[in-house]
Amino acid sequence: IFLTYGSWHECADMETMAASTSLSDPAGEFDRNVPRICGVCGDRATGFHFNAMTCEGCKGFFRRSMKRKAMFTCPFNGDCKITKDNRRHCQACRLKRCVDIGMMKEFILTDEEVQRKREMILKRKEEEALKESLKPKLSEEQQKVIDILLEAHRKTYDPTYADFTKFRPPVRSNPSNRGAARSSSILTQDLSSEDSSDLFGSDAFSTFPESVEPQMFSNLVLSEENDESSSMNIDLSHLSMLPHLADLVSYSIQKVIGFAKMIPGFRDLAAEDQIVLLKSSAIEVIMLRSNQSFTLEDMTWTCGSNDFKYRISDVTQAGHSMDLLEPLVKFQVGLKKLNLHEEEHVLLMAICILSPDRPGVQDTSLVESLQDRLSEILQTYIRCRHPPPGSRLLYAKMIQKLADLRSLNEEHSKQYRCLSFQPEHSMQLTPLVLEVFGNEIS
Repeated sequence: IFLTYGSWHECADMETMAASTSLSDPAGEFDRNVPRICGVCGDRATGFHFNAMTCEGCKGFFRRSMKRKAMFTCPFNGDCKITKDNRRHCQACRLKRCVDIGMMKEFILTDEEVQRKREMILKRKEEEALKESLKPKLSEEQQKVIDILLEAHRKTYDPTYADFTKFRPPVRSNPSNRGAARSSSILTQDLSSEDSSDLFGSDAFSTFPESVEPQMFSNLVLSEENDESSSMNIDLSHLSMLPHLADLVSYSIQKVIGFAKMIPGFRDLAAEDQIVLLKSSAIEVIMLRSNQSFTLEDMTWTCGSNDFKYRISDVTQAGHSMDLLEPLVKFQVGLKKLNLHEEEHVLLMAICILSPDRPGVQDTSLVESLQDRLSEILQTYIRCRHPPPGSRLLYAKMIQKLADLRSLNEEHSKQYRCLSFQPEHSMQLTPLVLEVFGNEIS
């Protein structure tokens, strides 16, 4: 009981606590914001001392008087009014007032009890110091990696989504679809707002202003990047949202590339492995990043204005079906509910990119060592900085999200192949999208 009040530097403080905690604590009934008044002299009270609300001065006076068994005599008529200013003038009336408000000598600790309390407090301090020393800590190097990843994300993600206005404009061919989406089951409607944005770089990965015709993907990876948003003739007779979402995805791919190039160790990989890792992880990282714009309230990806608020119906108008959209929205909901810190979010994206088991990776051991380093940093960060209960099994849940992304990636590839087989739809895609996801009609 005493220890919960923290460390006390004087015996008097420990005695006070013994007094105040022995009874049902009346202090709990007081509003902390209401000034407390000493029941003896009217000065500001510091708490319950020896069973009464008093100031530090009257607390010490009572303790000294009881220990010395002092006998005081009032020089006046025995009914002095004790105030903050005159409390030293009449010790007899002051002590009488102490007793009248309920202060009790039984609560004063003996010297032996004071010593035991001191030892208990010292022991507690030592235990806390040991516990703190054993607590995992992020090393300077680990913190530096996190800082680099945070900076990489902020440089490649624009929360204002200002660049979305540079894409071919969104065209919702059948406004009734929106109403239908809203009236359908929450999952469906909500489901139906995302994939497009998500897969298509829902979360604006920006920080690379202006769009230019894309270079070959390999050059884009290896050289400094250029944003691209290819403006092609728009055929709105079918899949009216495809041009806009194709530009959004193409833009997002570039932002993923920019982020990857800043991951410590990524540029040390062979060019071929950099390209393989980016091609295979791009859609997964886009899905991860799009969670930043995903809202649980209406299950949409909200990227600024209503023009860039994406529902499932928008994505279906870009050629994707519920086989992808439903698990995608479930994924977004589950990820959002993990309430990841930004540090955890960027580490998860980097771990996703540096996956040694991607088909075509040559130097798997180097990629694995880079990923292991990031995984260790993530686990340490969670232990050090993510308070319970949110941290419980958090790392395992995050790794499961990576497994979920693999399934979403496979379904996206399947639906993309169906889309790209049709020239009238394939021509709406950008060169970068065709190169990263494949051009089935070439």
